[in-house]
Amino acid sequence: MPTPEFRKQYLMNFKHVHRIAALSVALACANASALQSGEDVPFITSPDNVTLEMLSAARVGPKDHVLDLGSGDGRIVITAAKRFGASGMGVEIVPDLVERSNRSAKDAGVADRVSFRVQDLFKTDLAQATVITMYLLQEVNLQLRPAILGLKPGTRVVSHDWDMGDWAPDRTTVVAVPDKKVGLEKSSKIHLWTVPAKVAGLWCGAGLLRGASLELAQKFQRFEGTLRHRNRARELKGTVEGSTLRSVTEKAGELVLEVSGSQMRLVAAGGPLTLAQGQSFTRAGPEGCR
Repeated sequence: MPTPEFRKQYLMNFKHVHRIAALSVALACANASALQSGEDVPFITSPDNVTLEMLSAARVGPKDHVLDLGSGDGRIVITAAKRFGASGMGVEIVPDLVERSNRSAKDAGVADRVSFRVQDLFKTDLAQATVITMYLLQEVNLQLRPAILGLKPGTRVVSHDWDMGDWAPDRTTVVAVPDKKVGLEKSSKIHLWTVPAKVAGLWCGAGLLRGASLELAQKFQRFEGTLRHRNRARELKGTVEGSTLRSVTEKAGELVLEVSGSQMRLVAAGGPLTLAQGQSFTRAGPEGCR
């Protein structure tokens, strides 16, 4: 059972969807005394259409393991298993909600594929997930952001309403929620991010690309840089979608590269690089490219 001090700190830093509505109303009325005293905030369920949109946006399937941070009554993880065939785990600070979630999973016939734990989300191993779902305040998202960016490229992250600052979502959809109790708008925003591979730095060509170099700068899922090959320089700008880099120019068309560890393979290219498709770049060491 969490101590009163732990509960107070947790509620100040981690507010799940099921507590956000009551907290927002309290703040609007300039009455945050319940939070300061560490009292529980009332539990409010999430709309089913929002849950389905979150899982659909992340393209959840049978091979996925969904991790819900602040799982409340467990409906996201249970729906992921029952409707999409995934496995999953929910972490939640309130023991009663965890017990309820486990009972619901058993009733839904998915207890063999999902689990729920009383656990601090900041101490949760995020690397186990292929999909992370959350309904947390922005400051909590920002605290989690460094750990999320360190996950395996291609991990999908879905947030209900709250974004992650200057890390812009790959996609945002809006779902109608006529009975929404938080804010003035009767709708919810579903934000999707895909964790990008870390590609910044110098890469050296091999094989048919020997003598070529690729120097990249990166900010989240955006990159730009210069490809030098046979005394020509080609400016690149594009996106990192998991492990895939895409850049499009008017003259050479689309350039597609696939990252795997310290190797970056040229998957598709136009212009003078067409014949080099299938060749690779290797991340440069301290001595640079030779």
